[in-house]
Amino acid sequence: DVQLVESGGGLVQTGGSLTLSCAYSGFSRTDYAIAWFRQVPGKERERISCISNLDGKTYYTGSMEGRATISSDNAKNTAYLRMNTLKPDDTAVYYCAATFGSWYVVNCWSPEVDMDYWGKGTLVTVSS
Repeated sequence: DVQLVESGGGLVQTGGSLTLSCAYSGFSRTDYAIAWFRQVPGKERERISCISNLDGKTYYTGSMEGRATISSDNAKNTAYLRMNTLKPDDTAVYYCAATFGSWYVVNCWSPEVDMDYWGKGTLVTVSS
């Protein structure tokens, strides 16, 4: 079974940085992308970034563009999201997700692409 497990969330002060990890397992196909989302209770889920395993391209959307960096270590089956200059508005549950298939992978940044598998999320709290 495909599994994604996020870690690295916690409490950080305004202006600080945090790196989230997403350990993925349960599949051997190479046409996949890993994406990061976040959600505040009562608000819509926001797509932050995604990385294509096909060509290593990275994409950023939303309010964290310019403050987030996505990367992956295929040897460890782990993706990362480095977030800088954090603000209280960044407080949310952060999720990683996976999508498969070449068209979906190269368009992983698009709101038209639904993810196939999700992790359970990790909470990030930014104190003022």
